[in-house]
Amino acid sequence: MQTQNHIAGRWTVGTSEIANINPSDTSDVIGHFAQASKGQLDEALTAARVAQTLWWKAGVQKRHDVLMAIGTELMARAEEIGRLLSREEGKPLTEGKGEVYRAGQFFTYFAAEALRNHGDLAESVRPGIEIDVRRDPVGVVAIVSPWNFPIATPAWKIAPALAFGNAIVWKPANLTPASAVALTEIITRQDIPEGLFNLVMGSGRDIGQALVESPMIDAISFTGSVPVGRQIAASAVANMTKVQMEMGSKNPMLIMEDCDLDLAVAHAANAAFGGTGQKCTAASRLIVHATIHDAFVEKMVSVAKSLNVGHALETGTQIGPAVSAEQLQQNLGYIEIGKSEGAELVCGGIALERATNGHYMAPSVFTQTRNDMRINREEMFAPTTCVIKAGSYGEALSIANDSEFGLTAGIMTRSLSRASHFRANMRAGCVMVNLPTAGTDYHVPFGGRGASSFGPREQGRYAAEFYTNVKTAYVAAGMPE
Repeated sequence: MQTQNHIAGRWTVGTSEIANINPSDTSDVIGHFAQASKGQLDEALTAARVAQTLWWKAGVQKRHDVLMAIGTELMARAEEIGRLLSREEGKPLTEGKGEVYRAGQFFTYFAAEALRNHGDLAESVRPGIEIDVRRDPVGVVAIVSPWNFPIATPAWKIAPALAFGNAIVWKPANLTPASAVALTEIITRQDIPEGLFNLVMGSGRDIGQALVESPMIDAISFTGSVPVGRQIAASAVANMTKVQMEMGSKNPMLIMEDCDLDLAVAHAANAAFGGTGQKCTAASRLIVHATIHDAFVEKMVSVAKSLNVGHALETGTQIGPAVSAEQLQQNLGYIEIGKSEGAELVCGGIALERATNGHYMAPSVFTQTRNDMRINREEMFAPTTCVIKAGSYGEALSIANDSEFGLTAGIMTRSLSRASHFRANMRAGCVMVNLPTAGTDYHVPFGGRGASSFGPREQGRYAAEFYTNVKTAYVAAGMPE
């Protein structure tokens, strides 16, 4: 399969191409995908500026109908596209299908948001003047998305951007181009202006950097690493470009002495190892009360060892491969770092062989860890979690908050007062009580604090803060006709 970029309303060959390799079976080449040139990027940007005005003038009903059609098709084709997603990204098929279906829900939700009245009328403090507050589209939006959720993350950016009248230039991750093409085919098949939606594939160093530096971009929505996010912010400030960024995490889960221990282990394993740990919401710090520490570790290790690691498309697979050879080597590198820091590796931490040659790794648990260790400070993006012993709830909360990140956090407890205190005092954007740290809804805001996020929240009604500009109009009453 050879696949092109979609630029200014046309599928266009690139200046080079990359091979897309199945991480579950490296002998399986999914296809070859075009890499755009900077000249093609400029063509996309020029077309987007023209198309955005036409799209805004088309009105709310048109935007509603287009987004509803996109969402409906995604949900109807969740199994087909989910299989493609799992094949190239490595998550188990059930998760791949679920991701595509959820992406469809983002579009149908924002189809309804397109019809919502987002303006206000206000009384002026001066007699004879009326005030109208409304939201205009921000303009042309650059979307830079990651490989770990190659359809869901772009969907929660693309859907509100289109709903609020913007044009889009999208640079997906090079590791998952097939999912990007599948979503682009659905979007560009709709009755939209040519150039409204552009798929420009290429490296972050070349195409990504040129995109975020362009004065033709009005806003940038990025999900990825902290170092890249900081580079984007530095580039964007030269043009005063609006920026929204979701970056790293080091999510804690507090396991208190009064919890349902079996439920705590189930939720901790789900959050730590689901998606091969390749989630920004993964629980990589398990802060366990000293009185139940040993019992928790014994059960957690038992669950980790029982998980079925295998080919993403095989029935029964619970943990797929790492997305690439480079990611697997990084994962194994953190295992060595943890050992060198004095942590005890009680299970996993090794590459696995399966019937097909893939990037497989055994789920890993470290004990005897301190919060100042690198394995508890840095995002690993691996099926690896670290247990930290705490003598009290207060100590556990202090450890949880001792991080530059603040995306998600969870607590397992039967105490209502403790849960309420945790919700009020945990410095994180999303707080879970008796739930995994991973798993959020599509109709409410998502984002974190500190190095985890920068700019307005994503998702739900809060998305309007980023994808629109507020305009306040003052009108003298009784103006002559």
